[in-house]
Amino acid sequence: MAKPGQSSFRRILLSRILLLSVPVLLIGEAVAFRKARSILLETARQNLTESAVRKGESIEDAIAALKAISMTASHAQILQTGTTLQAQQYLNELATQLPDYVQCVHLRDAQTQKQIASTCGNIWANTEAALPVLQTQSPLNLSRSVNVAALLPVDLPAQVHKSTPNSHRSIGQLHLRFSTAIFTPTNQPRYTLHIQAALEPQERTRRGSLTGYTVVIAQHGIILAHPLAECVGRKIQQEPDAVRLQRIVENAIAGRQDVQNVSFTKNGREFLAGYSAIPSPIANEPNQYWTILAVTRLDSALYGLREIKIILIVLTAGLLGASLLATRYLARDLARPLEKLRDYALNLQSHHGVERVPHNFKIREFQQLAEALERMVERLTASAEEIETAWEEAQAANQLKSEFLATTSHELRTPLNAIIGCVRLIRDGCCDDREEEMEFLQRADEAAIHLLSIINDLLDVAKIEAGKLSVVLEPTDLQQLLKEVINLQTVHIQQKGLQLVVSQGSEPIPVQADPAKLKQVLLNVIGNAVKFTEQGKITISTQLQPVTELLPNSSRSRVVITVEDTGVGIDPALQHKLFRPFVMVDGTTTRKFGGTGLGLAISRNLIELMGGSITLHSAGVGKGTTVAITMPVMDLAPLRSHHVREEPRVLDRLHLPRS
Repeated sequence: MAKPGQSSFRRILLSRILLLSVPVLLIGEAVAFRKARSILLETARQNLTESAVRKGESIEDAIAALKAISMTASHAQILQTGTTLQAQQYLNELATQLPDYVQCVHLRDAQTQKQIASTCGNIWANTEAALPVLQTQSPLNLSRSVNVAALLPVDLPAQVHKSTPNSHRSIGQLHLRFSTAIFTPTNQPRYTLHIQAALEPQERTRRGSLTGYTVVIAQHGIILAHPLAECVGRKIQQEPDAVRLQRIVENAIAGRQDVQNVSFTKNGREFLAGYSAIPSPIANEPNQYWTILAVTRLDSALYGLREIKIILIVLTAGLLGASLLATRYLARDLARPLEKLRDYALNLQSHHGVERVPHNFKIREFQQLAEALERMVERLTASAEEIETAWEEAQAANQLKSEFLATTSHELRTPLNAIIGCVRLIRDGCCDDREEEMEFLQRADEAAIHLLSIINDLLDVAKIEAGKLSVVLEPTDLQQLLKEVINLQTVHIQQKGLQLVVSQGSEPIPVQADPAKLKQVLLNVIGNAVKFTEQGKITISTQLQPVTELLPNSSRSRVVITVEDTGVGIDPALQHKLFRPFVMVDGTTTRKFGGTGLGLAISRNLIELMGGSITLHSAGVGKGTTVAITMPVMDLAPLRSHHVREEPRVLDRLHLPRS
């Protein structure tokens, strides 16, 4: 029986949903509307900034292309020595090859400035060659350079717009004139060549387009191009929003690229302007720039915002109606499943994993929630185990780092002590003669080379971890490179009294590799075999194998270089760790064999960068080690057989006195 002041679950749920949903939905609508507006403005900001950069690059490319055309035309022999008729024919042919934005090409006498030839009739007959455009512009000097002048509406004949195809697009464009001097073979000025071009046409953009109209502002604040023709030729100080325009110019010259609200009309209509800057092509002074703007109306940038607002209102009304309907049916079926899941969750700690989560709910979502809760418990248990395992691995990694630091410090101190000792003996005059001094210097040199090798390994590992290790691939004869490495190791092999067996063919084996890096890998692998082998032999062989599964642009065969020794061997359980940096079988500083444990890690990365692979196998401690390096062979010539047939070359064991 209900107590006074209490109400039914359904009524409470209905009232609470209404009290909470209405303000939440209204606030959500306002937030979504502001977020949509912000996203639209941010999209406009990015697009207009990129559009301004593209427009600037387009103007620079067009100016560079027209400069190149002007210089090429100025060296034409017809213009240097030909007749007036030949000059006119040359200009007509040149006009057919020029881009669409070139309006006119005409030729004038260098002394009298009289028009000699033109592709646009007499339009420019009464126009001066030296244009009174900007303060930074100087008259054309008779040199081999190209003079660029910006033309304002007062400098353009009225017939130009009427005679130009798509003349409505020419209004507000950036008009430029490219002038260059033409000399006779005796280096006397003969003509001046002028090319008139209208860049960046003011296309009519669709509503919502964020490409923007083009506005070009010169270094002294003069507007050279503008979608409103009456603005071209005016200074930005004369515009209604002069302060913002001046700030845009200053920011663009400072190298910043952004978007700014600006108004170009007296009625205060807002525009968005993305801006960038390019070096001024007409300035004679350094550090002069043009500001390039991509301008669009604010309502165009916010196109679609009104539709979003209507959608939000409809969505809010629909959600309120749905809430009322859903409350009538949810109250009856929500209480019991929720209570069961609540009780299980509250008593989860006391279940000890024996009691299962309640199941067999009629509502599918509650059934899925029960299953999700059960999986969550399982994941939490598994996560606890993973965290424990990760902690153990982190401790092991920290131990490896500590061992590596101790090992490296020992490896660095040993050659440093040798160098210091030898140098001090020579400095203190403890040597009996020059021969003994040279012997100490030789020992110091060998210790320095060993120290440099350790430092190089450390630098290579640092590059590997930073992802900056690189190789320069070129065709390389593997056989010749392997011979050089074997010759370098022969003395060490003979000093230890080992037997060297080399199975190597006579024909070259071309591979695409970095010779220095591949040599480093071979020296490391063969050096390890010598270092870890006290008695027995070292076998080095090369074998060509066909590739059964060909990938696109892959080689049809590969070469396998095998280095096998009878040395100390490696425990199979530790072999998978040897290609990791800082990992050694014996990580203590008092171990029998020297080294930092970086060689195999560096070798694997270098071989993989060259398109190959490296593997290591040992049957166990004391049973020797085999290292195989596989690389693709360049298809320079058909291979006669899949395997190289050669007789093994054996270097007999020599017992040399140890130094």
